[in-house]
Amino acid sequence: MNTTAHGGTPPKLLLPFDLAALDVSPIRTARLVLRPIRARDADDIHAYQRLPEVVAYLPWPLRDREASHEHTELRTKQRALAADGDGVALAIVLPGEPGIGGGGEGRVIGDLTLILTSAAHAQVAVGWVLHPDFQGQGYAREAATALLDLATGLGAHRIAASVDTANEPSQALCERLGLRKEATFHHDRHDGTGWRDTVIYALTDAEWLARRTPGADTTAPPGAH
Repeated sequence: MNTTAHGGTPPKLLLPFDLAALDVSPIRTARLVLRPIRARDADDIHAYQRLPEVVAYLPWPLRDREASHEHTELRTKQRALAADGDGVALAIVLPGEPGIGGGGEGRVIGDLTLILTSAAHAQVAVGWVLHPDFQGQGYAREAATALLDLATGLGAHRIAASVDTANEPSQALCERLGLRKEATFHHDRHDGTGWRDTVIYALTDAEWLARRTPGADTTAPPGAH
């Protein structure tokens, strides 16, 4: 746990963090497998990247199959957190659910993002997206819990999430996870149709670890202590 306030030691993230560890040992929750995105996931990912109701809340354009495959290929090359601005993505895999692209290990029903926002201050940002067909079943909370475990295991002191004010399900998820609503930025971005507002949620490692109990629903990620 990082202790930066009241004379505590400076924060230190376990960097660089490479996704190779999760290629070998994916994070397994009660129902899901979280592992690096692969090129063969592209059809599953396109199934939600093409939906207006999903893209409406994200800084993404609607993508046809070709564009989605190119975007997926790009994300497969983002493999490490080392410098501010670096980001990595994890596929949310539902074992036993047939994937659109085949492969037999399950379907990619969404993905998670972890971004290094400040190595000096041990700060990261998190994000998630889930196919609408699989919402309302607790998968998002299960996956996001594992993501926060991963972030704190890497030594993150502060974890933040930016959410569109119209995205009520994602705001509710932040609140269920224990993130506090810290600010609302009015008209901070334009999506091509109009100005949008963004809500900032965040919590510290100590706050997150206080919510976790022995026998939680995720296995410890590589590098966690």
